[in-house]
Amino acid sequence: MVELKTDSSIDAMHEAGQVVANALTAVREAADVGVSLRELDEVARDVLREAGATSPFLGYRPSFAPTPFPAVICASVNDAIVHGIPTGYRLRDGDLLSVDCGAQLNGWTGDSALSFVVGTPRPEDLRLIETAERALAAGIEAAVAGNRIGDIAHAIGTVCRAAGYGIPDGFGGHGIGRHMHEDPSVPNEGRPGRGMPLRPGMALAIEPMLIAGGTDGYHAAADGWTLRTNDGTRAAHAEHTIAITDSGPRILTARRA
Repeated sequence: MVELKTDSSIDAMHEAGQVVANALTAVREAADVGVSLRELDEVARDVLREAGATSPFLGYRPSFAPTPFPAVICASVNDAIVHGIPTGYRLRDGDLLSVDCGAQLNGWTGDSALSFVVGTPRPEDLRLIETAERALAAGIEAAVAGNRIGDIAHAIGTVCRAAGYGIPDGFGGHGIGRHMHEDPSVPNEGRPGRGMPLRPGMALAIEPMLIAGGTDGYHAAADGWTLRTNDGTRAAHAEHTIAITDSGPRILTARRA
């Protein structure tokens, strides 16, 4: 069941989304060679704490997970696609890091992710990240009333495939609101004109995930959470929470320039 949000509810989601945006900005600024993933998680915890927000990630345990998630960010390095657990691993020059973060504030949720290179970037990594951002922008552009979920999926998939990248099968975006994961599912590849119609008041987390090697295969690491590429190539992840309005998509997790 999809809950259509009122204008005031969307405004409240924007407040939660700005906590997420601030946390991701703080993590990116703190990420440097020699900094541990666990230290970055502490940075995000501080931002949530100061805002009076809680984390929908911390303690989350879906059916596939062997243990509750132990952190407030997912920190996925290099060939890790998503769901990386922040550990004592210290970042190295050239690491590609994807960070996913959520926040719950006054009963509403925001969810967003970004990818970036720590230290000296490789051109192929910059291209991968830029394509993930373009795919996200294309998905958001298609998120207008009168379109369908398939139009978002097709827009994302077209950008990814045209660039020669793989798309992890079975993983994509989702509805969001009072809970982090709500209906509907938002795939990262699909046929236009298919799926649920998009209506004003729908809130979605749109999140393309790309595999550099062009294959779609992935596997769960030994921790039961981290998803890694089967071919060992790097991955990138980009995400925003958006609301569909009469005047077009509204990005609720937009980060300040």
